[in-house]
Amino acid sequence: MSTTEVHRPGRLGDPDMTIAEDPRADPRMAAVLELVGMGGHGEPSPATADTSMEDLYAWVNEAEPGFEMLFGALFGDLPPVEGVESRTEVISGVDGNDINLYIHRQTDAEGPQPCVYHIHGGGMVLLKASGLSYVRWRDELAALGLVAIGVEFRNGGGELGNHPFPAGLNDCASGLQWVAANSEALGVSTITVSGESGGGNLTLATALKAKSDGYLDLIDGVFAQCPYISGMYADPPADLPSLHENNQYFLDCENMGGIAKVYDLGGPDRTNPLAWPLHATADDLAGLPPHVISVNELDPLRDEGLAYYRKLAAAGNSVQARTVNGTCHAGDVIFRGAMPEVYAATAAALRDFAYSV
Repeated sequence: MSTTEVHRPGRLGDPDMTIAEDPRADPRMAAVLELVGMGGHGEPSPATADTSMEDLYAWVNEAEPGFEMLFGALFGDLPPVEGVESRTEVISGVDGNDINLYIHRQTDAEGPQPCVYHIHGGGMVLLKASGLSYVRWRDELAALGLVAIGVEFRNGGGELGNHPFPAGLNDCASGLQWVAANSEALGVSTITVSGESGGGNLTLATALKAKSDGYLDLIDGVFAQCPYISGMYADPPADLPSLHENNQYFLDCENMGGIAKVYDLGGPDRTNPLAWPLHATADDLAGLPPHVISVNELDPLRDEGLAYYRKLAAAGNSVQARTVNGTCHAGDVIFRGAMPEVYAATAAALRDFAYSV
């Protein structure tokens, strides 16, 4: 009687596996990660769910400039995107605060175009829409015939903090409503809400909030990339195996537990679907506009994105899922220089979806 050995991927099969050693990893991405010192597991994170709020805020303040430097190195030498213009609109949010909206479109655009209302990543606690990588993303989307609008929402920590949930979500909702109210002047035909990582969380939460608050008709489509939506990082559940399989591949679950605490203060909002959309019920999800959930094969967050896709489908929604193989968390939008065709494919998928809704 013969037995067949079952191969378990990533760190499920080899607890010492690194992303640079994983045979599934795109070697171009792995080379860049090695170059910037992120190809291994690294040191244990000083910011976890057990860290005090004071120390968590201090860690975010230190980490944010480091991430900006990384993105500056990855995007700073790229040639500019031609044929695109941009401007900044300052609006007032529902909480009385000013919100910057960064509006990008083709210089020779004629007539209305679909809008991608972009919500940037950073775990809802750090980074800015004015960062180099996000400016580049909006420029590239605009060059594809879209009106790309980025919202500068308040973060849980860092330079634009300390504003825990629901401050950032309120800003995203305020910006969406302003864009819809000014769609004719902006040359906008439809609105697709989109974002990656923490921006993927806020993308999905913005749709849920629009439904609960009675303005869901403003959203024509939702395109969420590598969404950070479970909040269950301090004690990863077995039914989200990628949190174990791909742990410490670019993202570390213990560190994500600390970042989640900065956002929701470790309180009862950990199961609030507006804070962590994976906790949405079938009733919460019923009747939403068309969605795309895009995930990365080597991302700890892969399976929570796919779980949300299945929930949307079970609730009767129009929804598609796509998996970008060989890539780490947000790898298809981070490694523009090393993997230009992967970056272009995701941008094209978003463009095609925005034109279809």
